[in-house]
Amino acid sequence: MNITIWNEFRHEQESAEVKKVYPEGIHKALASFLETEHQVKTATLDEPEHGLTDDVLANTDVLVWWGHKAHDEVDDVIVEKVKQCVLDGMGLVVLHSGHFSKIFKNLMGTTCDLKWREADEKERLWVVDPTHPITEGLDSYFELEKEEMYGEHFDIPAPDETVFISWFEGGEVFRSGATFKRGNGKIFYFRPGHESYPTYYNANIQQVIKNGVKWACNSNTPKHQYGNAQPLEEIKEK
Repeated sequence: MNITIWNEFRHEQESAEVKKVYPEGIHKALASFLETEHQVKTATLDEPEHGLTDDVLANTDVLVWWGHKAHDEVDDVIVEKVKQCVLDGMGLVVLHSGHFSKIFKNLMGTTCDLKWREADEKERLWVVDPTHPITEGLDSYFELEKEEMYGEHFDIPAPDETVFISWFEGGEVFRSGATFKRGNGKIFYFRPGHESYPTYYNANIQQVIKNGVKWACNSNTPKHQYGNAQPLEEIKEK
Protein backbone atom coordinates (compact mmCIF):
# COMPACT_ATOMS: atom_id res chain seq x y z
CA MET A 1 0.00 0.00 0.00
CA ASN A 2 1.20 3.54 -0.78
CA ILE A 3 0.55 5.90 2.11
CA THR A 4 1.16 9.65 2.18
CA ILE A 5 1.25 11.35 5.59
CA TRP A 6 0.46 15.07 5.50
CA ASN A 7 1.33 17.29 8.44
CA GLU A 8 1.43 21.07 8.92
CA PHE A 9 4.79 20.72 10.67
CA ARG A 10 4.44 24.11 12.35
CA HIS A 11 4.04 23.31 16.04
CA GLU A 12 7.17 21.13 16.03
CA GLN A 13 9.25 23.98 14.61
CA GLU A 14 7.77 26.82 16.67
CA SER A 15 7.30 25.20 20.10
CA ALA A 16 10.15 23.74 22.15
CA GLU A 17 7.60 21.73 24.14
CA VAL A 18 6.19 20.07 21.02
CA LYS A 19 9.61 19.60 19.44
CA LYS A 20 10.70 17.70 22.54
CA VAL A 21 7.81 15.25 22.05
CA TYR A 22 8.10 15.00 18.25
CA PRO A 23 11.64 16.12 17.35
CA GLU A 24 11.29 15.08 13.69
CA GLY A 25 7.64 16.05 13.39
CA ILE A 26 4.36 14.24 13.89
CA HIS A 27 4.55 12.99 10.30
CA LYS A 28 7.82 11.18 11.01
CA ALA A 29 6.39 9.63 14.18
CA LEU A 30 3.44 8.30 12.19
CA ALA A 31 5.70 7.09 9.39
CA SER A 32 7.92 5.20 11.83
CA PHE A 33 5.28 2.55 12.54
CA LEU A 34 3.43 2.60 9.21
CA GLU A 35 6.52 2.11 7.06
CA THR A 36 7.15 -1.31 8.61
CA GLU A 37 4.29 -2.64 6.45
CA HIS A 38 3.75 -0.08 3.68
CA GLN A 39 5.43 2.33 1.29
CA VAL A 40 5.25 5.68 3.08
CA LYS A 41 6.03 9.21 1.97
CA THR A 42 5.47 12.44 3.89
CA ALA A 43 4.34 15.91 2.85
CA THR A 44 4.15 19.18 4.78
CA LEU A 45 2.40 22.52 4.49
CA ASP A 46 5.40 24.64 3.48
CA GLU A 47 6.53 22.43 0.60
CA PRO A 48 5.58 23.49 -2.96
CA GLU A 49 1.92 22.52 -3.49
CA HIS A 50 2.01 21.48 0.19
CA GLY A 51 3.86 18.38 -0.98
CA LEU A 52 0.66 17.11 -2.61
CA THR A 53 1.57 17.25 -6.26
CA ASP A 54 -0.47 15.50 -8.92
CA ASP A 55 2.15 12.75 -9.05
CA VAL A 56 2.09 12.23 -5.28
CA LEU A 57 -1.70 12.08 -5.16
CA ALA A 58 -1.87 9.75 -8.17
CA ASN A 59 0.39 7.32 -6.32
CA THR A 60 -1.36 7.48 -2.94
CA ASP A 61 -3.75 4.75 -1.80
CA VAL A 62 -4.41 6.37 1.59
CA LEU A 63 -3.73 9.93 2.73
CA VAL A 64 -3.26 10.53 6.46
CA TRP A 65 -3.95 14.15 7.51
CA TRP A 66 -2.85 16.08 10.62
CA GLY A 67 -3.41 19.83 10.86
CA HIS A 68 -4.20 22.40 13.52
CA LYS A 69 -3.05 26.01 13.51
CA ALA A 70 -2.80 26.71 9.78
CA HIS A 71 -5.92 25.21 8.22
CA ASP A 72 -6.61 28.47 6.37
CA GLU A 73 -3.19 28.37 4.67
CA VAL A 74 -4.01 25.22 2.73
CA ASP A 75 -4.62 26.24 -0.87
CA ASP A 76 -8.20 25.70 -2.04
CA VAL A 77 -6.91 24.31 -5.34
CA ILE A 78 -5.05 21.56 -3.46
CA VAL A 79 -8.13 20.87 -1.33
CA GLU A 80 -10.21 20.34 -4.47
CA LYS A 81 -7.59 17.98 -5.90
CA VAL A 82 -7.54 15.94 -2.70
CA LYS A 83 -11.35 15.88 -2.59
CA GLN A 84 -11.53 14.57 -6.15
CA CYS A 85 -8.98 11.88 -5.32
CA VAL A 86 -11.12 10.77 -2.37
CA LEU A 87 -14.24 10.68 -4.55
CA ASP A 88 -12.28 8.61 -7.06
CA GLY A 89 -11.30 6.07 -4.39
CA MET A 90 -8.32 7.32 -2.37
CA GLY A 91 -8.67 6.59 1.34
CA LEU A 92 -8.47 9.44 3.86
CA VAL A 93 -7.56 9.13 7.56
CA VAL A 94 -8.10 12.40 9.43
CA LEU A 95 -6.45 12.73 12.83
CA HIS A 96 -7.27 14.88 15.86
CA SER A 97 -7.56 18.60 14.99
CA GLY A 98 -7.79 17.70 11.32
CA HIS A 99 -11.54 17.79 12.04
CA PHE A 100 -11.30 21.51 11.24
CA SER A 101 -9.27 21.06 8.07
CA LYS A 102 -10.68 22.37 4.83
CA ILE A 103 -10.70 18.92 3.27
CA PHE A 104 -12.65 17.28 6.13
CA LYS A 105 -15.20 20.09 6.40
CA ASN A 106 -15.63 20.09 2.64
CA LEU A 107 -16.30 16.36 2.54
CA MET A 108 -18.60 16.46 5.57
CA GLY A 109 -20.59 19.56 4.54
CA THR A 110 -20.91 20.74 8.17
CA THR A 111 -18.94 22.98 10.54
CA CYS A 112 -17.25 19.99 12.26
CA ASP A 113 -17.14 22.12 15.43
CA LEU A 114 -16.93 20.74 18.98
CA LYS A 115 -16.05 21.55 22.59
CA TRP A 116 -12.43 21.32 23.74
CA ARG A 117 -10.26 21.79 26.82
CA GLU A 118 -6.56 21.31 27.63
CA ALA A 119 -6.33 20.05 31.21
CA ASP A 120 -4.13 16.92 31.11
CA GLU A 121 -7.18 14.70 31.40
CA LYS A 122 -7.35 10.93 31.26
CA GLU A 123 -9.15 9.65 28.18
CA ARG A 124 -10.84 6.25 28.02
CA LEU A 125 -11.64 5.06 24.51
CA TRP A 126 -14.41 2.46 24.33
CA VAL A 127 -14.78 0.11 21.37
CA VAL A 128 -18.47 0.36 20.44
CA ASP A 129 -18.30 -1.72 17.25
CA PRO A 130 -16.23 -4.79 18.14
CA THR A 131 -16.92 -6.38 14.73
CA HIS A 132 -15.24 -3.51 12.86
CA PRO A 133 -11.82 -4.28 11.31
CA ILE A 134 -10.43 -1.01 12.71
CA THR A 135 -10.73 -2.53 16.20
CA GLU A 136 -8.69 -5.65 15.41
CA GLY A 137 -6.14 -6.46 18.12
CA LEU A 138 -7.71 -4.19 20.76
CA ASP A 139 -9.39 -4.86 24.10
CA SER A 140 -12.88 -3.53 24.84
CA TYR A 141 -11.32 -0.19 25.88
CA PHE A 142 -7.95 1.45 26.37
CA GLU A 143 -6.79 4.58 28.17
CA LEU A 144 -4.51 7.55 27.57
CA GLU A 145 -3.04 9.10 30.70
CA LYS A 146 -3.19 12.66 29.35
CA GLU A 147 -4.97 14.12 26.33
CA GLU A 148 -6.83 17.19 25.17
CA MET A 149 -10.58 16.91 25.72
CA TYR A 150 -12.97 17.00 22.78
CA GLY A 151 -16.65 17.00 23.74
CA GLU A 152 -20.04 16.66 22.12
CA HIS A 153 -21.79 18.00 20.29
CA PHE A 154 -19.49 17.13 17.38
CA ASP A 155 -21.09 18.79 14.35
CA ILE A 156 -20.59 16.08 11.74
CA PRO A 157 -23.12 14.16 9.65
CA ALA A 158 -24.33 10.92 11.21
CA PRO A 159 -21.36 8.57 10.66
CA ASP A 160 -21.77 5.45 8.57
CA GLU A 161 -20.18 3.66 11.54
CA THR A 162 -19.21 4.82 15.02
CA VAL A 163 -16.21 2.75 16.08
CA PHE A 164 -14.98 4.45 19.27
CA ILE A 165 -16.53 6.67 21.93
CA SER A 166 -14.28 8.51 24.40
CA TRP A 167 -14.95 9.42 28.01
CA PHE A 168 -12.85 12.15 29.62
CA GLU A 169 -11.94 12.73 33.25
CA GLY A 170 -13.95 15.95 33.29
CA GLY A 171 -17.11 14.10 32.32
CA GLU A 172 -17.52 14.73 28.59
CA VAL A 173 -17.95 12.06 25.93
CA PHE A 174 -17.05 12.19 22.24
CA ARG A 175 -17.43 10.11 19.06
CA SER A 176 -13.70 9.55 18.67
CA GLY A 177 -13.71 7.07 15.82
CA ALA A 178 -16.12 7.50 12.91
CA THR A 179 -16.23 6.32 9.31
CA PHE A 180 -17.79 7.85 6.22
CA LYS A 181 -18.05 7.02 2.53
CA ARG A 182 -17.87 9.70 -0.14
CA GLY A 183 -18.02 8.62 -3.77
CA ASN A 184 -15.62 5.67 -4.11
CA GLY A 185 -13.55 6.83 -1.13
CA LYS A 186 -13.58 5.78 2.52
CA ILE A 187 -12.83 8.23 5.36
CA PHE A 188 -11.84 7.43 8.94
CA TYR A 189 -11.75 10.19 11.56
CA PHE A 190 -9.77 9.35 14.72
CA ARG A 191 -9.68 11.87 17.57
CA PRO A 192 -6.55 11.38 19.77
CA GLY A 193 -3.28 13.14 18.94
CA HIS A 194 -2.79 16.56 20.54
CA GLU A 195 0.66 17.81 19.61
CA SER A 196 2.01 18.27 23.15
CA TYR A 197 1.28 14.68 24.25
CA PRO A 198 3.16 11.54 23.16
CA THR A 199 -0.06 9.93 21.95
CA TYR A 200 1.34 8.61 18.67
CA TYR A 201 3.89 6.50 20.54
CA ASN A 202 1.08 4.58 22.29
CA ALA A 203 0.79 0.99 21.04
CA ASN A 204 -3.02 1.01 20.98
CA ILE A 205 -3.12 4.27 19.03
CA GLN A 206 -0.63 2.88 16.54
CA GLN A 207 -2.74 -0.26 16.15
CA VAL A 208 -5.86 1.78 15.41
CA ILE A 209 -4.07 3.87 12.79
CA LYS A 210 -2.56 0.77 11.18
CA ASN A 211 -6.01 -0.79 11.04
CA GLY A 212 -7.51 2.46 9.83
CA VAL A 213 -5.29 2.83 6.79
CA LYS A 214 -5.91 -0.80 5.83
CA TRP A 215 -9.66 -0.27 6.09
CA ALA A 216 -9.54 2.99 4.11
CA CYS A 217 -7.61 1.49 1.19
CA ASN A 218 -10.07 0.98 -1.62
CA SER A 219 -7.92 0.50 -4.71
CA ASN A 220 -9.59 -2.55 -6.26
CA THR A 221 -13.23 -1.49 -6.41
CA PRO A 222 -15.11 -0.72 -9.66
CA LYS A 223 -14.79 2.75 -11.14
CA HIS A 224 -18.17 4.02 -12.27
CA GLN A 225 -18.83 6.37 -15.17
CA TYR A 226 -21.25 9.26 -14.82
CA GLY A 227 -23.09 11.51 -17.24
CA ASN A 228 -24.54 10.69 -20.64
CA ALA A 229 -24.13 6.99 -21.43
CA GLN A 230 -24.46 4.88 -24.53
CA PRO A 231 -26.76 1.84 -24.24
CA LEU A 232 -25.21 -1.55 -23.50
CA GLU A 233 -27.89 -3.31 -25.53
CA GLU A 234 -29.54 -2.41 -28.80
CA ILE A 235 -32.66 -0.34 -28.23
CA LYS A 236 -35.37 -1.39 -30.65
CA GLU A 237 -37.32 1.31 -32.36
CA LYS A 238 -40.91 1.45 -31.30
